[in-house]
Order: sequence, then structure tokens, then C-alpha cells
Amino acid sequence: MIELNDDKTLFFFGRDLEPVLTVKSGETIRIRTKDCFSNQLTGPQDAMDDLDWDAVNPATGPVFVEGAKAGGALKVRIDNIEFDEQTCSATGQDEGVCGNRFTEWATHYCKIQGNTLAWDERLNIPLRPMIGVIGVAPEGEPVNCGTPGSHGGNMDNTAITTGATLYFPVAVDGALFGCGDMHAAMGDGEVSVSGAEVAGYATVTLTAMPELKLVNPLIENDTHFGIIVSAESLDAAAELAVQQMVDLLASRTNESEADLVMLLSLVADVQVCQMVDPQKTVRFMVPKYVLDAIGFAL
Repeated sequence: MIELNDDKTLFFFGRDLEPVLTVKSGETIRIRTKDCFSNQLTGPQDAMDDLDWDAVNPATGPVFVEGAKAGGALKVRIDNIEFDEQTCSATGQDEGVCGNRFTEWATHYCKIQGNTLAWDERLNIPLRPMIGVIGVAPEGEPVNCGTPGSHGGNMDNTAITTGATLYFPVAVDGALFGCGDMHAAMGDGEVSVSGAEVAGYATVTLTAMPELKLVNPLIENDTHFGIIVSAESLDAAAELAVQQMVDLLASRTNESEADLVMLLSLVADVQVCQMVDPQKTVRFMVPKYVLDAIGFAL
């Protein structure tokens, strides 16, 4: 298996970045990632105010995928997620949903013990592995790793976990894939502005799909298929996600738009990914049994 170390980092997704690795379509890579603080916080003795803020939200990459073409798509299968032992969470003044409550930073460190996260001596939280930042080069200007968009980026989507498959619209040949910002646990919304931030390894399989045309990233797992959309507000992101799902299903089935809208109202879920980044992100998830029944396929 190909290994990629975390000394190959990017802090923005951009079409002019030089790739640090080139792989064939269909190859699997085990990627070492730093946490969202670039591993600068090792314990309570480390102050948030002393961080190098230019080194926050790193992703490992970019990776050039042979056969990925501008105007097509990149398929990314999440094969495995592995964590280091310690996580860090943070909140503070003007950060997250409750930033108005605080005048200074606060941090909380946890240890991973088996399949749980030890919050303290009273509480163990089940692990909920996910990748927060994952994507490809955008079509226009570079986008920092703290901001999500149609290229992916900082979507902070709890559905991006082991067993999930993502499809990204490709804007530049080779796609220029990168990922990082992994979480051992995070609730939908990421209300404090952080999850259980942790370094580790993401094992992914990258496959070029040059004939697939997309507007925003798609995601599927064993039971559901969905679209991920980021916009200036949750309302705007949710409305775009629903509209674009209707467009996609109408273009690939014989169902009328009216029937699709009524059907989705019965079976599909608008789910919040994160509500704290410069763009807010939602996913609109449709059960696969419904899509199979109406004859949908990518």
C-alpha cells in the first residue's frame, strides 16, 4: 500500500499547487494526517493564544490521480480511519454557536480507550470516527482548508466515515486530492467549533470517473445516498441540496419532478453537518431502497 506522510501538507485547496504524490486510478493510499491544530497542542500547559494560526487546519496532499479530468469526478472510498491516543477540543470567545458566553479560550483533552473516548472519570463516549477536511482543487480561486465548498474542504460531515464513498466534482486534471482534520467524535453541528480533534491515518481508494458530471459532492454508504452542499446559511444550503437532488434524480430516472419532490418529502432527511464555518454545510440523504425502486444509478 502507498503511504503518504504528514510532512506533505496544504493549508488551502488550489489548482496551482504542485502534487506531492501521483497515483494510478483505483490505487489505495494510507495518509498520515495532523490534527486541526497541526499537533501544536499537547496538553493543558499549551495555550491557544500561542498557536501559529497560519498552521491551523492542515490537510495532507495534494495527490494527483491519473485519469481524473476537469469536468469529471473523483470517487473516494474511505477504507479505514485510525487515531492517535489523545484528542483535544476547544471553544472560546466568538467561536462556534456559544462564543458570546466566553471571554477566553478553553480546551479539553481526552484519551482514546479502545472504542471509547474518556471525557473524564465518569463518562466514556463511543468513538464516532470521521474526516473533517477532504476534497479536491476548486475551479476558481484557492479556498483555505477551514472553508467548505463545492470542492469539498472543511465539510465537517459525520457521515464521512469508514465505509462511506464520496464523489467530488473535478475542476483540474489530476483532481489534487487532500484530507485531514480528523475527529474521534463530533455531533452534527460541531457547535463549539471543534470536535475531538486528533491526528492519525486515513486509508482511501481514489478512482477517476471522467464521465460523471457533478455540481457538489455526493456521498453514499450501505443504506443511503446523498448530496453535500455548503452555503452562506443553513437554510440556503438545505434548499440547494434538495433542489440539486431533485435535478439529479430527474435526470437519471423516469419519475416526474412532482412525484420526486413528494417522495423525497416522505423518505429523505436534511441533516446538519456543521453550522460554525464561514460557509454552513448540510447533507440531504435518501434511502437506497427508494432509489433502487425508482431505477436510479450514477
